[in-house]
Amino acid sequence: MAPELDALARRAELAGLNAASAPREAQVEGWLLRLSPGKAKRSRCVNALAGGTLPLDDLLHRCRPSFEQAGLPLILRLTPFSQPADLDDQLAAKGWTRFDPADVMVLPTLDPFDDAGGLVPLTPAAYAGLIGALRGSSREEIDGHARRLEQASVPHQAFKMTQGDVLLACGQIAIDAGPGGTPAGGIAGLFDIFTPEAQRGRGHGFRLCAALLAEARRQGAVSAYLQVGADNTAAQRLYARLGFLQAYRYHYRSDDPRAWA
Repeated sequence: MAPELDALARRAELAGLNAASAPREAQVEGWLLRLSPGKAKRSRCVNALAGGTLPLDDLLHRCRPSFEQAGLPLILRLTPFSQPADLDDQLAAKGWTRFDPADVMVLPTLDPFDDAGGLVPLTPAAYAGLIGALRGSSREEIDGHARRLEQASVPHQAFKMTQGDVLLACGQIAIDAGPGGTPAGGIAGLFDIFTPEAQRGRGHGFRLCAALLAEARRQGAVSAYLQVGADNTAAQRLYARLGFLQAYRYHYRSDDPRAWA
């Protein structure tokens, strides 16, 4: 990986962690535990940010009660930046199941995007209700999503595109601050990009993303990132058309069948 792309990948990883901050969090020996129920596994998993000093079995033993108290399976998110460096191999040797691989893609510049027209802003609660209904989420999951959006350390800005009363597409941006602590020079994350099934194949997703990136640029962001399922080839093609590049792949592991059911 070129040094510039590697640096942007690392920035995207940190920005993604900031954007996915959860109301319930804990720290264990440099590992970040997120304990919020819902569909998004990034809000209910362990991010192994530092190796710590304890053996792996002791680390896992200390993490498990927090997840049990939250009624959640213990899940670890594994990235190229996870610590210790051989964590994935150690978990595999223990028989922990690997599941749900996803790709992080990055966009080095937002210069081509300058038209944010057609975006209709939504409150966090309204967006959580909209996307939850589209995905068939439970009331608990919708409420949890709304709380995460409202309490996130990086503000999420939600938008939809419509034609009359018909929803064409919806999504969010979350701008991680630049060097001065403002959006200027920041990196924008695209989240929850969704096109209703009846509207797919008509270019609405592309237009929505282009408008979101233009809005992020208007606010001072200079680059962007997103996370997409490794098997979602249609979405990956769309993002490649926008200029996004493959940065790295991550996945999850757990020893609890509830995690991947």
